[in-house]
Amino acid sequence: MVDGAPEGLVATSLSVGASFDPPLVMFAVREASTTWPLLRTSPRLGISMLAAEQASATHRLASRVRHRRFEGLAREEREGGAVLLGGSSLRFECSVHAETPAGDHRVVLLRVHALEVDPAVEPLVYHRSGFRELRDAS
Repeated sequence: MVDGAPEGLVATSLSVGASFDPPLVMFAVREASTTWPLLRTSPRLGISMLAAEQASATHRLASRVRHRRFEGLAREEREGGAVLLGGSSLRFECSVHAETPAGDHRVVLLRVHALEVDPAVEPLVYHRSGFRELRDAS
């Protein structure tokens, strides 16, 4: 939450297990992002790994029209400002641990304070510039 309104961005990469003690995840965000400077000061951030059937939500969440990003999406707002999306396969409640410049991006390490997993929900996978399904290797 930023100034009482939900705020978010879409990251196409998330690395879990950057550290186990303390528990850290990381992602990269463009240096030119206008959203990250708003989010980085929040005491808590929510990460929602979308479900396979939530692919259409990515376009809305990535929209430049901030006030419409969360329209029609089930969400939960947590104490400290974390916004988590309903129906997600995996949800993290985090705080910023560290940031470092990386060319035209910034690598952000987030400390995980809470984790929720729904094993019944297939995750949305972004690979080779498109959404893919996970399939058994057999």
